[in-house]
Amino acid sequence: MAGLAVPVWLAEDDLGCIICQGLLDWPATLPCGHSFCRDCLKNLWGARGAGGAGRPWTCPTCREGAAQQPRLRKNTLLQELADKYSRALRELGEDAAPASSPVPARAARPPHRPAPRQAAVQKNIMEVGRELTELVEQLVDIVRSLQNQRCLAEPGPDNELGLLGMVNSAGRGKDLVTSNTSEGKMRDVLHDLEEIQVKLRENLTWKEASEEQTQVELPEAPSSSSCPLPNQSLPAPKKASRFAPWAINPTFDLQTLSCSLEVSKDCQIVTVAHCPQSYPWSCERFSISQVLCSQALSSGQQYWEVDTRHCSHWAVGVASWGMSRDRILGRTIDSCCVEWKGTSQLSAWHMVKETVLGSDRPGVVGIWLDLEEGKLAFYSVANQEKLLYECTVSASAPLHPAFWLYGLQPGNSLIIKQVRV
Repeated sequence: MAGLAVPVWLAEDDLGCIICQGLLDWPATLPCGHSFCRDCLKNLWGARGAGGAGRPWTCPTCREGAAQQPRLRKNTLLQELADKYSRALRELGEDAAPASSPVPARAARPPHRPAPRQAAVQKNIMEVGRELTELVEQLVDIVRSLQNQRCLAEPGPDNELGLLGMVNSAGRGKDLVTSNTSEGKMRDVLHDLEEIQVKLRENLTWKEASEEQTQVELPEAPSSSSCPLPNQSLPAPKKASRFAPWAINPTFDLQTLSCSLEVSKDCQIVTVAHCPQSYPWSCERFSISQVLCSQALSSGQQYWEVDTRHCSHWAVGVASWGMSRDRILGRTIDSCCVEWKGTSQLSAWHMVKETVLGSDRPGVVGIWLDLEEGKLAFYSVANQEKLLYECTVSASAPLHPAFWLYGLQPGNSLIIKQVRV
């Protein structure tokens, strides 16, 4: 091994690029502190048209932007760590290889491509189902994007995939949509994909419900011996939330809704739109993919839940109505949130400070706001609430439920969920 053992605290995700999902190659660190492969970053900015039509050079992780293109310099420390990690993995493979099949001692560095992820070995059926659902949703988005060529001809600041623009730049866009035959086939494909998407979602929801039922703990036996015990051969019913007496049902405020988002008729589902929406001008509207709820919470205790399973990058929390409309949730002193990043990291943001909470993704997040004691708490909700993070908040100004969705993934959605009673 020659002293190249991988430290127990170092994982592939720590040295990974979220754009290509591989080990960092020629890592460049942006002013915000996030690092990516230089070529990946350049290609992504080129696809978004950064620098033109008022589009800033933004960080793919935190969306912090700059009016001028940042100078990309090689982070030599990260490069050295990635090289050592790669060499250590190769030598670990050599040690495990049979003697009859020797491996060269100093294999050349492989070409830059997504490295095999160790977590993939541990994926269960549920995770594979979620990935299939997300892939089908992306296919549906692609077909819809091609059908809506006029709508996507002028993408907004958050619709940065620019898929149709990329196709047109390759000289193939018109050929794909001009033929009536092609349009008919495209409609058939979209119909088939939507049917598959519905079936996958139904199957995934059923499996998640079954998994939750099998994990439910039996309730404590009542003190009275005259009360019969439940039939243990049957799955125990879901327990009511202990926060049910304080449950509220917030609704999204349309004045604050970003033009890159759209909401359901009941204002309890927010989704990243496939093209910029032409909402009336409002000084309260966010310029990035965020929205507040209408309810101003200024006293007492309140609790609500958010289903995050259909969103790849998100943040949920609270903010004052005066939060700057061009700032990201949690990056201001009057907002607080928990945030899930596509790099398998859950963080909390409070007073413009990030606290890493771990790598477990909560499917449903419960938010408990106690303004009498000045406390805010976030819970992972499955069969019972599990505390994720707790902090103090000030009741000097009313707080509103607040949401951020990653604007690069049309179809991503957050749902204000009914609390179990």
